[in-house]
Amino acid sequence: MFSKKLFGQRILELRKNSGETQTFLGELIGVKKGQISGIEKGNATTTAERIALICEHYHVSADYLLGLTDDPEPKYTAETEG
Repeated sequence: MFSKKLFGQRILELRKNSGETQTFLGELIGVKKGQISGIEKGNATTTAERIALICEHYHVSADYLLGLTDDPEPKYTAETEG
């Protein structure tokens, strides 16, 4: 089941572990720092396109970000698809 709180916690953890600011992540996905703050606090979400950008940037699966699995590793990548 999707949880905005868990989604935000995982993005916060990934961003901090990478030593990045909210401003940097916001610029990467095309939103303002305040939107990143709202996401990390569990008060907001974002579009599927932006979730895909976050997954690509941090090399994690969307299922992990969305709380559908605790395994951050993507199952399918360009290398495994063919």
